[in-house]
Amino acid sequence: MYKFIYSFSIIIFGLALGYVVQVLVDRQIIRLPIPIERMRKSLQHIALLFLNPVAIVGAIWIVNIQNVRFAAFPLLGLFALILGGMLALGAARLLKLEARKTGAMYGCGSFTNIGSIGALICFIFLGEPGFALVPIYKLFEEVSYYGIGFPIARYYSGASSAEDKWDRLKGLARDPFIIVAVSSILLGGLLNYSGVARPSFYGTVNAVFVPLATIMLLASIGMALKFKRVRDYVRESIAVTVIKFAIVPIIVSGLALAIGFGDLDGGLPLKVVIILSSMPVAFNALIPPSIYDLDLDLANSCWFVTTAMLVIVLPILQVIVSRIG
Repeated sequence: MYKFIYSFSIIIFGLALGYVVQVLVDRQIIRLPIPIERMRKSLQHIALLFLNPVAIVGAIWIVNIQNVRFAAFPLLGLFALILGGMLALGAARLLKLEARKTGAMYGCGSFTNIGSIGALICFIFLGEPGFALVPIYKLFEEVSYYGIGFPIARYYSGASSAEDKWDRLKGLARDPFIIVAVSSILLGGLLNYSGVARPSFYGTVNAVFVPLATIMLLASIGMALKFKRVRDYVRESIAVTVIKFAIVPIIVSGLALAIGFGDLDGGLPLKVVIILSSMPVAFNALIPPSIYDLDLDLANSCWFVTTAMLVIVLPILQVIVSRIG
């Protein structure tokens, strides 16, 4: 129960902090030293380009990743994202949604909060070894989003610029967030294989950096939150909730079990897959509707409902992972 309360408290605190700042700034009760949009990006840069990389290097440094079956780990993460999107398209067809809503549904089904909430839950429930596997699982996350998710969103918006699509794909190689994330994984892996002992203080550093990075990322999300018309998208939100918290986790966890992840390190890789495949809609799912004129209210509603569902999902996940191994 303590782990659930601790993790959920961090999530609520981060989102509430950002939202309160947004409201106070909008009502001109407080004035920030820099524009709120610039502050949002600054928080994201600090978390993703400094705090998270330091934590990732330290965590991978001591985790056991020498089994050849770990090569399937990032492919499993990619499959989970694509599967969620395809199921969302199927749900949109069953619900007979128009194109603008269908495109938004794909993002809600595919884009998943792995990096902030998922990483935090793995860290709290499984410790540094579990947290270390998160960047490996999500290695192809951006490729899935920009290479598959955004083009599908454009398709349903009626736009079809191949040049924009390929420019976006080529931009992945120059994206500092991707470069830093991959470099952190490689550096941590090199230190792991080198046999050099990790300094004893690193565990304390990660115990601070991981929750702090999550709070900063969620606060940046809270600064842009807009609560609109959630009750108008009950069917869509229920469909995405079932996809996110039932269908995808069952299929992906079943594959992880078949691969043999339940036999490694007391079932640690399987536990990570169960947690990360059961995370809510990522805030990034709101980006394609914003830029491609899809149904932004639908995406916002699905994000809000699935994030709120964590109050039910997290205790269930804690019970499941505690019984493995």
